[in-house]
Amino acid sequence: MTDIARIADLIEPEAKALGFELVRVQMMPSEAGDGGQALQVMAEDPATGQLVIEQCAALSRRISDMIDAREEAGDVLVEGAYHLEVSSPGIDRPLTREKDFTEWAGHEARIVMAKGWSGDQKGQRVFKGELAGFENGMVKLDDAKLGAVELPREQIHTAKLVLTDKLIAATKPLDASGADELLEDTEEKADD
Repeated sequence: MTDIARIADLIEPEAKALGFELVRVQMMPSEAGDGGQALQVMAEDPATGQLVIEQCAALSRRISDMIDAREEAGDVLVEGAYHLEVSSPGIDRPLTREKDFTEWAGHEARIVMAKGWSGDQKGQRVFKGELAGFENGMVKLDDAKLGAVELPREQIHTAKLVLTDKLIAATKPLDASGADELLEDTEEKADD
């Protein structure tokens, strides 16, 4: 079985060497339908909160080289067929780190608790509402149905932002250069 925590520990220095922060590492079934697996790596440039294609390619090369070198030395990190996917977290990003719950406070999130979680919310496992921060290992959320709840981070199965107009407005585009020229060109054509 693939040890994701170990792989993440090995990938993190590769991301840091390029100035990126690791957001998530996970194994998923391949979308190619070939029965293989995908090693999915999400990272971000702290300056933008995103990665452009060139940054994804650079990180992919570093990770591939590191995995290849380990495999040549007899250390198989991923058993069986797999392919590597490196991406930016996107606008409706997963929330995986403590700082994510703080930095994105005020935005809507969907949180699914781990199976077997027995909170005081009458067995509810899925919560949706506005993030209210993180304190003492607890994610604070103003749930749309229950009001203020505190959820233990170690019991969260998945958490991600929900795409809203507020989130779109808060997300900076990576590069707006040329946008003014495009707008001017469009206005000139409309005047003709």
